[in-house]
Amino acid sequence: MAATKTNAVRQLERMGIAFELRSYEVDPDDLTATTVAAKIGLPAEQVFKTLVARGDRSGVLLAVVPGDSEVDLKALARLTGDRRVELVALKEVQPLTGYIRGGVTALACKKAYPVFADDSILLFDRVAVSAGMRGLQIVLAPADYLRATAATTGPLCKPASSD
Repeated sequence: MAATKTNAVRQLERMGIAFELRSYEVDPDDLTATTVAAKIGLPAEQVFKTLVARGDRSGVLLAVVPGDSEVDLKALARLTGDRRVELVALKEVQPLTGYIRGGVTALACKKAYPVFADDSILLFDRVAVSAGMRGLQIVLAPADYLRATAATTGPLCKPASSD
């Protein structure tokens, strides 16, 4: 199969950033990062999901957190300088980013939103993020990802609730 050229892939190529693409079988009923991680052979804490949020001062922003964690909205607000941050409704995700749920990435978004990544991203040699479509992940060095997205790092997570 020929490599899929998504806008995220094109952005990395333009920037001269080395990466690897990993495709996986999509289960529309299970788009969780932990499932994706298992399918591409990485631990969930190394596969980062991109969430779309809105701050009361900063407006729309992207939060990049490990697949085995949940974003802590209070911590995100502290990092962004907002009083309050909420995740946007699912129906807003595609109009805002150009990406569908399960394929959201901070790379080559429709608009250049501020990106905030959990500082645990710095613990790894390589991390995976969505390539901008379901079924495809980009594996790359965290420093390259942070440079490509102009992300600010800080503590953003709380452990995922195990209900």
